[in-house]
Amino acid sequence: MDFNLTEEQELIQKTARDFAMDHLRPGVIERDEKAEFPKDQIKMMGELGFLGMMIPEKYGGAGMDTISYCLAMEEIAKADASAAVVMSVNNSLVCQLLYKYGNEDQKQKYLTKLTSGKLLGAFSLSEPQSGSDASNMRTFAKRDGDNYIINGTKNWVTNGISSDIVILMCMTVKNVGYKGITTFVVEKSFDGLSTGKKEDKLGIRGSDTCELYFDDCKVPVENRIGEEGEGFKIALGTLDGGRVGIATQALGIAAESLERSVEYAKERKQFGKAIGQFGAIQTKLAQMAIHVDAARLLIHRTAKLKDEEKPFVKEAAMAKNFASKVAMDASTQCVQIFGGTGYMTETGVERLMRDAKITQIYEGTSEIQEMIIARALLEGK
Repeated sequence: MDFNLTEEQELIQKTARDFAMDHLRPGVIERDEKAEFPKDQIKMMGELGFLGMMIPEKYGGAGMDTISYCLAMEEIAKADASAAVVMSVNNSLVCQLLYKYGNEDQKQKYLTKLTSGKLLGAFSLSEPQSGSDASNMRTFAKRDGDNYIINGTKNWVTNGISSDIVILMCMTVKNVGYKGITTFVVEKSFDGLSTGKKEDKLGIRGSDTCELYFDDCKVPVENRIGEEGEGFKIALGTLDGGRVGIATQALGIAAESLERSVEYAKERKQFGKAIGQFGAIQTKLAQMAIHVDAARLLIHRTAKLKDEEKPFVKEAAMAKNFASKVAMDASTQCVQIFGGTGYMTETGVERLMRDAKITQIYEGTSEIQEMIIARALLEGK
């Protein structure tokens, strides 16, 4: 594996870093406090090509590889994890799904606008009673001529309020488990679809999360993605790629935690010298650096496999599981190094710790990732 970045990849990384420094860092603490969606910044990300990075130019995307996407995502997440998850969902769970499984009409109608930021997408799988057990869903779509009539409730929908379209997984056949799940693209303007209140969350407060309510929501048959019963396969295939994005979001949080810790360890003085000269602090910094680099290597290996169209299910699970733990550990140690100052909101490092936690939960909990890894090992994959 070549660890050197191409000139194009270095340019993408720099562009993302400059954008993050100039447009995401300013006001990030205030947006977090107010749980304010970074609407203007997301629009700019679309104009820069960050919302459809891996989609071919034919459909308005940037036509870049997955490693380029990871490089940009890491820089965005270092500055604002809320903006990073919006970017991840639109790229990995919406655009990639439509590109891989949608028909040409769906790509022309939706994908070309999602890649440019003219539309923003959401992905809806979970329900109040079905989180990790995604096949235990109750939202049901009944065929009625040229339409489906959908009833049910979805929850924990990232971009649920700010999105224009939703990639929806629901049942079209009852009592057959995952075999009855079908995928639809639902416009937020369709009659019968409404959004719940914005959830008040521990972290990533700048991104909006809400419930979606379907009350005799009429969706045209032409908005079905694939055939009836293919939804679970589509969801799993999409989430594998989504885990690369969330792993990189976690990496960005961890990398920011390390950088802030190093800076503070040089500046803060106790007992007549910088705290970075104490062995206890040096050990923390060294372990953080080792784990951040290891997480980055796992992620880039997975990205390379994905670009080469080789199996990467186990590797994606390993990357997400490890990177999310590193994010949690590094951000916690960052607060510890800052001490009482780190516990105050004005420094912004306590936000890193709050933002990190969700990376161990959404798009497959750490326990689910371990199940995927163990199953692959037992099956000899």
